Amino acid sequence: MNSEEFLQLLLREGFPEPVEVQQVSNGQLGIHEHPFEVKAFVVEGDITIVIDDLSKNYKAGEIFHLEFKQLHAESYGPEGVKYLASRKQ
Repeated sequence: MNSEEFLQLLLREGFPEPVEVQQVSNGQLGIHEHPFEVKAFVVEGDITIVIDDLSKNYKAGEIFHLEFKQLHAESYGPEGVKYLASRKQ
């Protein structure tokens, strides 16, 4: 998938315009939640998301999705990560 296809997907699914998010290399965020649903497209680098002790790594060209208030942890690869994130209330 590319960023244009991701934008079309967001439009079809009723998500608003995404914002660009960048995280530092080898960084991490412990268990937390967001007061919104998230659909994000990885542009550069990679991010690992842990939900219910299950870990999944997402690389450039891949999409990740988090439900409203879904508990999760994040960690970022040696290049950090840049992604487009759309947040639906």
